[in-house]
Amino acid sequence: MSQINTSKSDHPGLDMSHLDIVQIAYHVKDVREAAARMQRQFGAGPFILSENILLESAEHRGVATDFVHTSAYGQWGKVMVELVRQEDDSPDTPFRDMYTRDQEGLHHTAIFVDHFDAAIRQFDDSGLTLATRCKTKIGGVEFGFIDATKTLGHMIEIYESSPALLGFYDMVRAMSIDWDGKELFLDPRN
Repeated sequence: MSQINTSKSDHPGLDMSHLDIVQIAYHVKDVREAAARMQRQFGAGPFILSENILLESAEHRGVATDFVHTSAYGQWGKVMVELVRQEDDSPDTPFRDMYTRDQEGLHHTAIFVDHFDAAIRQFDDSGLTLATRCKTKIGGVEFGFIDATKTLGHMIEIYESSPALLGFYDMVRAMSIDWDGKELFLDPRN
């Protein structure tokens, strides 16, 4: 019996086996209710709530777009969980590609990449195209969504690691250690 090589891609020069999933994200109808459900059912949390996230720039499937979203970020075991809701009615977005306003489900997993543009080319070479590229208005975080819906059933979010972004992940993880579960949403500034 032959074995499948899971450490390397079938595409020459393309090795993404070192790219760990750092986040799993769900599109939800109500971010607060979903956070309470995640805590109750899985012990996830606490959560940092970031409401009405604005974008400095955004392009979806080659066309300029704009959308506003709210996210709650918490810890679920060893991985961050994001609960996200698109707040406006923009039709051309990575969220509306998969879900209506009132639908819920797995939207994306997230990974850190060494070089944003090189990762986009690598994914494209493997048949997974860039759906959306954005930069947040506050913090200037650039992120993209690779469309893996035909093969995996969800998007893959990519972003380059930076001290600020890694610090945010570390903070969410640290807040979960010895968390007593009494307050679902914590403000890291306090």
